Amino acid sequence: MRIHHRPLSTCSSSLIALTVWIGATMLTTPLGAEPTPFNQEALLRAKLATVGVLEDTQDQRTPDKPGKILVRGTGFHLRDGYIVTARHAAEKHDPTTGVLLEKQIRILTTDLHELSADLVGDSAFMDVVVYRVTEAHRAKLRANASFAAEDVQSGQEVFTVGYPMGWGPTMSFGHLGNTNTFLQTVDTRLIQADVAACSGNSGGGLFNDKGEVVGIMHAIIQTERDDSTAHCSRMAFAIPANLANRIVNAAMEGKPLAFSKMGIHMMAVKDGTKWRMAVKEVGEPSKSAGIQKHDIIIAVDDTEIDDAKHLKNYLIERTTPGQQVQVKVRRIDATLTFTVTLGGG
Repeated sequence: MRIHHRPLSTCSSSLIALTVWIGATMLTTPLGAEPTPFNQEALLRAKLATVGVLEDTQDQRTPDKPGKILVRGTGFHLRDGYIVTARHAAEKHDPTTGVLLEKQIRILTTDLHELSADLVGDSAFMDVVVYRVTEAHRAKLRANASFAAEDVQSGQEVFTVGYPMGWGPTMSFGHLGNTNTFLQTVDTRLIQADVAACSGNSGGGLFNDKGEVVGIMHAIIQTERDDSTAHCSRMAFAIPANLANRIVNAAMEGKPLAFSKMGIHMMAVKDGTKWRMAVKEVGEPSKSAGIQKHDIIIAVDDTEIDDAKHLKNYLIERTTPGQQVQVKVRRIDATLTFTVTLGGG
């Protein structure tokens, strides 16, 4: 199986596409499938809260002639005019200057209001960005979405609203798969969902049956069949809501989002028949807490650590700088527990 990251410059609308050569795959649900029992009010609210992120098609040579309406991504209205989307859905690709995050974007509501929104804050680390519609036009945003307070579970019913291939809004229904997936496109865990998604769904909400946002659409695994820009799949991945919520709140408060650090670098070692992570290099604050080189990391606060990504994800999602965590390690034949006061950065 071959996985590679398809450059965004090849996409007409922006959804990160990981291409897997596995032969043909079905992209739509069977015609005879039973309807999904979602609350109709929740569906309508999610649809009204969803916006399209417009491509800039204005020809600078004819500034008086309006450009075409072309949707390149999806977002949703959180509250008070704040629009949340995927950062890569708001980036501009210039052959001379490279990739730039646009300071202002234009959005399209479901009832066809075109509004401008100004950059508030972003996280390239986590592929999330926040814009805000000018106060004079906020009343045109007819509904808002909210992040789910509870974490997700495998098998949970979900749906997404968006602009696949630039048209919509469309709805797609499915279930969650692995809720602890890691890809090379972002430095956090992702939620896997079997919803139909295409280029253009990036930044849209992944909703639960109550219409709450459980994730932000980020990437797809796509069947590679030709060199066209039509990238669609039923295997989609989303940024978890609990992490996205932290990023969005920090952006709205105008504060940099600091992540916790333990100050260790790890390497994979075999512990009996199980592969575990051992400390390759140790720095602060772990060194002062007593953790040493070659210690095998077993768990943090009773959460078993399988690899470096799991540790990084635990620190990102569940801790804040200055917090104390209990780190269980194996040193030769002894199991030891150390209290580490996390650093930040």
